[in-house]
Amino acid sequence: MHRLNLAHVYRLGIKELWSLWRDPMMLVLIVYTFSISIYVAATAMPESLRHAAIAIVDEDASPLSARLAASFYPPQFRSPDLIPARDIDPGMDRGDYTFVLVIPPGFQRDVLAGRQPALQLNIDATRMSQAFTGGGYIQQIVAGEVNAFVQRQAGGAAMPVELALRMRFNPNLEHAWFGSLMEIINNVTMLSIILTGAALIREREHGTVEHLLVMPVTPAEIMLAKVWSMGLVVLVAAMASLALVVQGALHVPVQGSVALFGLAAALHLFATTSMGIFLATLARSMPQFGMLLVLVLLPLQMLSGGVTPRESLPEAVRWIMTAAPTTHFVAAGQAILYRGAGLDVVWPQLLTVAAIGSALFAAALSRFRKTIALMT
Repeated sequence: MHRLNLAHVYRLGIKELWSLWRDPMMLVLIVYTFSISIYVAATAMPESLRHAAIAIVDEDASPLSARLAASFYPPQFRSPDLIPARDIDPGMDRGDYTFVLVIPPGFQRDVLAGRQPALQLNIDATRMSQAFTGGGYIQQIVAGEVNAFVQRQAGGAAMPVELALRMRFNPNLEHAWFGSLMEIINNVTMLSIILTGAALIREREHGTVEHLLVMPVTPAEIMLAKVWSMGLVVLVAAMASLALVVQGALHVPVQGSVALFGLAAALHLFATTSMGIFLATLARSMPQFGMLLVLVLLPLQMLSGGVTPRESLPEAVRWIMTAAPTTHFVAAGQAILYRGAGLDVVWPQLLTVAAIGSALFAAALSRFRKTIALMT
């Protein structure tokens, strides 16, 4: 049985880093993934309403209608424009307004008389990201303002229960706070699998694996070299993106310890780089590897809790995804970066990721040895 030579692992890892340095397309992919991709994912098409253009046609000119007009303000809406009814269609045709709220004559009188007057809300549905959520926002605002006005006119009778809302960790419900951090977590998974798998397939296609086989190195040393070198590249890129893009450009506050998140990312990279090598031993070319990536990455990213809360998934899917390292890494990353959790909170997730990584490494090493045996 061969003993593990750490000097061999180190030198082979340096060789992998030099090979990556000479691959400009991979370098461009790394820079793009942890810079422009993070920024675009955090700012493009936000789920929450932000600076929506709204106009109001006030045909009532009453205190209630003025109160409704004053209830729309940033950051959800721009300050509303007061326009006549004849400008509704031209303004929406030009794209000046996403929403136009029409308050009919006698609206306040009908409300105080106990009748149910109708307001007309015109929505430009071509702006899907705003139109989908904006209608609900406006209904809630109008209902809340009308109810408060009626109670005040009725003598100030207070509601028996008052709901006091407190938004923890993201008071203004900024989508960029969630999107940027989750994009880093997802990109760590994606890029680590791509880099290690591509490194192995590139050596096979260039014939350099045969050169390694005649050297006094073992399959475990070759694999460990790829794991630590590619994992280090992704870890450095992720931590730089967290500091420069997320905290610097997007001004997203990080609640917890960056060092603890780095530890969680390192354990996760041990698992995903091993997975990348395993997939590379199954594929015979880069196109096959790319198709395997699609089959593996989509479930890992969509079902791990980063896009959809795990509580919303079917029970069978939740149970199956507990075997994926991304599920536990996402839980640990969200707890650390969003809620400021410490090691005393996330140690079960870290331990689970390490255990899954060890299993994946053993499976990849076994498969890698079989592949080498076939080559010899």
